[in-house]
Amino acid sequence: MSSNSYSKNLNNHPAKRAGLAELARNAKPFMAVFFISGVMIMPSYAASWRDELPNATLVGSGHFRWFGLKIYSAKLWSENARFNANAKFALELTYNRSISHKQFIKTTIDEIKRLNGNQISAEKLASWEKELIPASPDVSSGDELIGVYLPEQGYRVYNKQGLLADIQDPELARAFFAIWLDPRTKDSGLRAQLLGTEK
Repeated sequence: MSSNSYSKNLNNHPAKRAGLAELARNAKPFMAVFFISGVMIMPSYAASWRDELPNATLVGSGHFRWFGLKIYSAKLWSENARFNANAKFALELTYNRSISHKQFIKTTIDEIKRLNGNQISAEKLASWEKELIPASPDVSSGDELIGVYLPEQGYRVYNKQGLLADIQDPELARAFFAIWLDPRTKDSGLRAQLLGTEK
């Protein structure tokens, strides 16, 4: 008997057919669970930051300058005209200069350290630095980055193309937006413009 005939006969053997049928029968529940689990844990994100805040209302806007050079324009959006730091909001930045992602992350961490002192450990800052990588791309003049604050969840970062990062860390989210909104921010004038409290 040739090897091909032997294999054919073996595959058609009743015992093997029964074994394959049993295997398929036992696998179905696991396949179903895997499929259902996959659907259940599949993340769902908005296509645009405006989908996160469908009733976005402009609270205020201004410009950040460094030694007279305009670095970026900023807009603060909220679902209500009266800003609430504990509700969902968005900070939109439109850049006028090129900034590398390394400089972006360094400046962010430096400002968080300045505002929080020793309240945040070096280990946590190092962890946050890694979390910031996908949210901190290289930017050029005309590029936009929009951070959407999600209370008790974290924040998401969008650009013109869509979602860049989903930071699921409420503490980092608060520390990040404090760079602009904390009373001790480096640019109190911009903060007042954003919050609509400029006199």
